[in-house]
Amino acid sequence: MISPDKAAEIRRLFFSEHWPVGTIATQLGVHRDVVERVVGPLGPEPKTAPRPSVLDPFKPVIQETLETYPRLTATRLFDMVVERGYSGSVRTVTRYVAQVRPQPKSEGFVRIRRLPGEQSQVDWGHVGRIAVPGGERALWLFVMILAFSRAIFAELVLDLTVHSLLRSLGRASEFFGGVTRQWLFDNPKTVVLERQGDLVRFHPDLLSLTSQLHVQPRLCGVRKPHQKGGVERAIRFLKERFFAARVIHSLEQGNQQLATFLDNVAMARKHPEQDGRTVADVFEDERPQLLALPDPMPIVDQVKPVIADKTATIRFDRNQYSVPPEHRESALTLVASDTHIRLLAGEACVAEHARCWGRKQVVERPEHRRAMLETKPGARDGHGRRRLLDAAPRLDTLLEHWLHDGRNLGSMVARTLKLLDFYGDRVLRAAVDDLLDKGSHDLGALAAICDQRARPKTPRMPVELGPHVPDQDVPSHDLGGYDD
Repeated sequence: MISPDKAAEIRRLFFSEHWPVGTIATQLGVHRDVVERVVGPLGPEPKTAPRPSVLDPFKPVIQETLETYPRLTATRLFDMVVERGYSGSVRTVTRYVAQVRPQPKSEGFVRIRRLPGEQSQVDWGHVGRIAVPGGERALWLFVMILAFSRAIFAELVLDLTVHSLLRSLGRASEFFGGVTRQWLFDNPKTVVLERQGDLVRFHPDLLSLTSQLHVQPRLCGVRKPHQKGGVERAIRFLKERFFAARVIHSLEQGNQQLATFLDNVAMARKHPEQDGRTVADVFEDERPQLLALPDPMPIVDQVKPVIADKTATIRFDRNQYSVPPEHRESALTLVASDTHIRLLAGEACVAEHARCWGRKQVVERPEHRRAMLETKPGARDGHGRRRLLDAAPRLDTLLEHWLHDGRNLGSMVARTLKLLDFYGDRVLRAAVDDLLDKGSHDLGALAAICDQRARPKTPRMPVELGPHVPDQDVPSHDLGGYDD
């Protein structure tokens, strides 16, 4: 900024005295750009015409292409003009495209105020990765927010399938004690199978749940995230206030801490529109307007047909689950929740497992494996080795020593299994550690250590001697003198 007096002097020297811009800047101690700005559009004309550019013949092609495809990258336009004979640099094309690219038309928005119990907004957010048996899995945050009261339900999930969505929707409905009349979603494939403009084909499993809860599913416009700004802000709020500088070790630990945060912090925050009231206060006003839940709640377990293979296992979600051997190579029905797996033959449940969220894991029940081994005696040794390694992981080092010594592994495994059955996992694991720490791999020594660790320690009984015994403490002597 310069004073009006100096600005007037600059204009006088330029227009009356015809001083060059550089001379004025030097004499008055201002920047050349200041002089040109004060002189204005009536200032000096460029001394020379713009230099011709190798891009000039191709500028009409670039402008015409940008009119049709305004978001096309400058590098793609560079490739197009090179094919037409352009020999300049990509930087020249990039600078020119930045000048002539059509600017997107700005869009006006209307502020929408929702009625109590009218709409909930649903979305997911990626919050990192978590270690599982056999590797890692992506950790996702499911969020539902009531558009009127801003009450939030959130939970951590490990997959984004439609069945995970249905489970989360059911738990969110029970958390709020009812449902709103609309559920607003984005456009993921778990929600919408096909969309052509306003014509939408929702996932049939989602429609089944919404029909039982009397909820209308709604979709945002394509590339219109502002239409569900409430849930977008809720996800940002949770990432900044809950997940920042927090390590999630397990799904159970993360969801427990998240539930505490929602009750103590999220519900206690100020409502953005109603001054002096918290989200919990406004939610109490909205709760009577929610639709009542059916009793009982709809079942949202995943049901699908599966085939048991020759090893009497079925494959589901990258893991294997055992079935009784009499059902191998037969068709079964799998019923899966996020915690349990059930396998049905008709209406009879033939196997039940806790669901494993790991990768490439084998989940088997001992009775299934015993029944399978009874039909395949030759497989018992291999299964025995696996039992031993599960009980004492360092036993593989003993197996290597026995194999190197030329011992019969079948016999050694069978004898070690007897130690496992007699003494248990804890004693055998500690005995193997002691044996290896001593640098030995003898099976007899292993059995002796197991016996020592399992044998209860006999307490020392106090012995009271009468006053007629003068020397109650007997000192030890060197026994070497007896040889003489």
